[in-house]
Amino acid sequence: MYAVKICNKKQLSTAEKEALDDEISVLQSLNHAHILRLFYTYHEKNYIYLVTELIAGGELFERVVKKGNYTEKAARDTCKILFEAIGHCHDNNVVHRDLKPENLLLMSLDNDSELKIADFGFAKLADGDSLTTRCGTPGYIAPDIVRCRSYGSKVDMWSLGCITYGLLCGYLPFHHDDLKTLFKMILSGKYSFDDDIWAQVSDDAKDLVSNLLVLDPSKRFSAKDALNHRWLLEDGDKLKGRSLDKTLKKLAQFNAKRKFRAAVGAVMTADRLSQLIKTESNVSLGTTRSVDNVKKVE
Repeated sequence: MYAVKICNKKQLSTAEKEALDDEISVLQSLNHAHILRLFYTYHEKNYIYLVTELIAGGELFERVVKKGNYTEKAARDTCKILFEAIGHCHDNNVVHRDLKPENLLLMSLDNDSELKIADFGFAKLADGDSLTTRCGTPGYIAPDIVRCRSYGSKVDMWSLGCITYGLLCGYLPFHHDDLKTLFKMILSGKYSFDDDIWAQVSDDAKDLVSNLLVLDPSKRFSAKDALNHRWLLEDGDKLKGRSLDKTLKKLAQFNAKRKFRAAVGAVMTADRLSQLIKTESNVSLGTTRSVDNVKKVE
């Protein structure tokens, strides 16, 4: 069984065609058990077909919510998979640029470990801090991008920091309905471990998050750093004894809100994001640099 993505050439703009070519090149360069695999591409006069793995298990966060019990070991094991997969991307000079729960999928309904990172539509081959396109999803977007400066693979590590934080407590470190306010919060880099939910989380897990959500990308953990962190190396039996039941309740609320927004079409256009980032950059950093090539985000 396979999945096929069918693209109508006539409906693609020049920029969209280039983005599709990038996506194909990126997927062909990757070969990892936890990254969506592209098997074949077929080019016809009017259509392009991408034949990939069939992923039928749904989204990661939905699976977590359905669990009868949830422990820190389960969260740690998931994070390990994500760091290994993104480490493979970065070793091959691929920056994903849109890591979020919607792009973390499970192969089947009966296996929690066959996790796949999908949707490489924003991914780019890059060497060093050579990227400038403003793209991503607001709740997971790195300050490097909001600042309108060139950036590299460390933007993915910020996004994974947000995801790790969410897996541990059930909500995001930076969240606000007003996007301008949200960007200010991201640029400040201030978040907390204060409420009673975080009381159930180990100090090692908090320390890992603290090394991912670092404003300076040069000081932010790489995937290799994360995999060598003591929380990732902790004995599983010890972490299995740390229940995250309170997290499940919060995560269920977060998931329901996220799904509702998607259902009513709460999609922000690229022009709107571009204007918000430019305005925020001007206010916070005193820059007048323009923002180009912003893509649509959720």
